[in-house]
Amino acid sequence: MKFKNKGRKIYKTKEKNYYGKSTAGKILSAALTLLLLGGIGFLGYSVAEPIINYSKKTGDSDSSDTESTSISETADLSGTLSDEASAVDAVSAEDFCGASLSVSDMTDLSRLTAALRNISDSEGIEYVSVPLKISGGEIYYASQIYEAQACGAVQSELTLDEIVSAIRAEGFTPVAELSLLRDNLLPQTYPDASYKIASDGSNWLDNDSASGGKPWASPFSELTQTYLNSIAGEVAAADFDKIICCDAVFPPFRESDIELLGFDTDSEDFYTALTLVVNQLYSSTTNSGSAMFLEVSAEDLIMGYDDVIQPMLLDVSTLVLDIDFDVLDSGITTDTTLYEFAGTPSENAVKAMDLVQDKLSDYNVIVRLSGDNTDENSLLQAKDAISDLGYSSFIIG
Repeated sequence: MKFKNKGRKIYKTKEKNYYGKSTAGKILSAALTLLLLGGIGFLGYSVAEPIINYSKKTGDSDSSDTESTSISETADLSGTLSDEASAVDAVSAEDFCGASLSVSDMTDLSRLTAALRNISDSEGIEYVSVPLKISGGEIYYASQIYEAQACGAVQSELTLDEIVSAIRAEGFTPVAELSLLRDNLLPQTYPDASYKIASDGSNWLDNDSASGGKPWASPFSELTQTYLNSIAGEVAAADFDKIICCDAVFPPFRESDIELLGFDTDSEDFYTALTLVVNQLYSSTTNSGSAMFLEVSAEDLIMGYDDVIQPMLLDVSTLVLDIDFDVLDSGITTDTTLYEFAGTPSENAVKAMDLVQDKLSDYNVIVRLSGDNTDENSLLQAKDAISDLGYSSFIIG
């Protein structure tokens, strides 16, 4: 998979409790909540309504599901969502302001230092985020993990200590970015890390081999799990303050792929596979003293690819929502609906937020606004539009 270099990004966020609740705690909490609501219902609607209104979770919405086909339907969405602003702010605790470097900045120490010194001091930036493992599987630091070296993933001679030291020497706090399962390099060298065709045990490819089809790292593979945990542990031990993990996704399977792989998509093993991988990483990074964010894309959520977001099981409490305007400009098609985004970036951002907000209500949310074909002023205007809805945490670019 080709990594898209989006250049430098500037972002702000506020954080809350990163350590969250355990799985058992979440289940017990949900059970007690159901019992409480049952008791409230028994007392009658006149008593229940004010209690429910008072105890309503931050980010909950009473609006009905939106089936959108035109940007004109979002014209008044800011009024619908802006009442949530104070509630969103109330659950945030720590101001966060940072910039993200590009892959080209990670090739050697001189480029890294130059990029750090080029960060504007007028933005109040405290954190600098660096891409260490990118979509496709390449690694931009001198990883000591044998499998990473053997599969040709390592693309930089920079050590983690050099990266961290350079960032701290310029007065910033280091943050790491890691792509997880959108990895084609590991399973090419280690077939046990890939998805397997049920009939013969061969590697599944995302396209015909003649058309450049590639294998993907599978969350069901113990080798994949061990590899990702080794990388996360290596990075967290290097004193990165925070780690942003993305690409906790299944490939875009067709029904024929599901049959080839012999998956039972209703089974618990399939349903929890992505969440369990993320929770393993969460445990290893937080035990090493780093905080962890999970990045998801608006496109995936709109299309229903939200398998990893399970509030009862997922330990991560902060999500980064990527709204890519290049993707929105092309429209998003599901099995039943074509979602068109024909407005300005600000209007499109509001529409995207309206479509996915219900899936984010259990989390702190950082909104990433990106797009190679969208100018910086438009991105900043979209940031302001989202801010008016109560989302005060951002990544720009």
